[in-house]
Amino acid sequence: MTLASLRKNLLRRTMLAAWIGCMAAGVAAQSFPDIKPAPQQTQWQDLEFGVILHFGTNTFLNREWGDGTASPKIFNPKQFDPEQWMTAIQASGARYVVLVAKHHDGFCLWPTEQTDYSIKESPWKDGKGDMVAEVAAAARRHGLKFGVYLSPWDRHEPKYKDPVAYDKYYLAELEELATRYGDLVEFWLDGAGSTGRTYDFPKIIETLRTYQPDTMVFADMALFEYGDIRWAGTESGNITYENWNVIDRHGYLRWRPVEVDTPLRDLHWFWHPNDEASLKSVKDLVDSYENSVGRGGQWMLGVAPDDRGLLPDSDVKRLRELGETLHSRYAENLLRSHLPIDENAANAVDGDEATFWSAPAGSNSSTLEVRLAHPVRFDHSLTMEWLNEGQTVQRYRIEAWQKDAWVPIVSGYAIGHKKIDHFPAVTAQRIRLQILSSVGAAHIREFQVFAPSPVASGP
Repeated sequence: MTLASLRKNLLRRTMLAAWIGCMAAGVAAQSFPDIKPAPQQTQWQDLEFGVILHFGTNTFLNREWGDGTASPKIFNPKQFDPEQWMTAIQASGARYVVLVAKHHDGFCLWPTEQTDYSIKESPWKDGKGDMVAEVAAAARRHGLKFGVYLSPWDRHEPKYKDPVAYDKYYLAELEELATRYGDLVEFWLDGAGSTGRTYDFPKIIETLRTYQPDTMVFADMALFEYGDIRWAGTESGNITYENWNVIDRHGYLRWRPVEVDTPLRDLHWFWHPNDEASLKSVKDLVDSYENSVGRGGQWMLGVAPDDRGLLPDSDVKRLRELGETLHSRYAENLLRSHLPIDENAANAVDGDEATFWSAPAGSNSSTLEVRLAHPVRFDHSLTMEWLNEGQTVQRYRIEAWQKDAWVPIVSGYAIGHKKIDHFPAVTAQRIRLQILSSVGAAHIREFQVFAPSPVASGP
């Protein structure tokens, strides 16, 4: 073989290898169904309902947006009791809390070594307290996981004018939070106030991952491509679109479930005096839950202690009413009274989210039918996918056997982690879930229907 032919053959092989590599990368990059969640993502999605706590100098100044000029001396919650907070939060049905450790005003709720603009300079506990530590400990005593919010925007810190110096400052604060307070279930990155500013997000995530590799990172899609959780787009408390877990940003595909943040009080994240009219009704809260968790998302409810350091009595009562109402609506799956079925089908109606029904291998459509011992009346359903191998269901329909024929009750597209459907009440003894289209065999963790249970609108 001549040198010329050798070169030509080598070039051909190199081009072929490059083409194969590009094709493989292109297929991987463009195949939504091939994107799978990390184990910590499915564990986080199973939590479903969290609470975010706003408490700081704004609480004492009747403000939503602090400008960084408030004196630390005003921060003095004389009846501070995180046990009271967590008792109320636990009663609501929430499973984790995220504490706003630093809001946009720059005031820190832990004794950071990076600035004196913190509780060190407040009269609370003579400047010797650590609110992040006390809230984290109280949460865990009540079986709630704990996370933190650390605002990138800082309206107090002089270094903010110098992006390089401020990035170093922020990373030092983050390292303190990531190393002092145990496992963090979620880290909140808020982009508010950051228009025109680019933070060193790769270094922020690198620092967090060094100490907290399993923490889920929340961020608006506009901030960077590689967060673990994405924002719903509004603070209305609802998902208004078909919710697919894989999202595309600039050609970058990632499993990134949506989180819906909304406050317990209309438009208010911090506590304000003489503001009882803003408290949302139980009906509004249940509607928000069913249009967030019930559309495959995560529900993050904003709760705010008052200037005593306690949750207001009305908020405590509303959180308890919320938990009681959700429990009553979803406590009894009527399909549990089924006639004998095979073990595979039983896995979908056993109330155990660790088990699941599998459609026939390789199928793109399938049917899960349940026959009951007696007719039942129901008006809402709950369906869950097993997501470990990805989100596969593309279209589905629920049907009831009526007058010797299957009658459609409701139909939809995405199921995802959990889908709650409502429909006019129907009575039936045979009910089935039709998977009309799926990417491979569907896997259903739970299929449930529930008796009508109107939610009182309340004050």
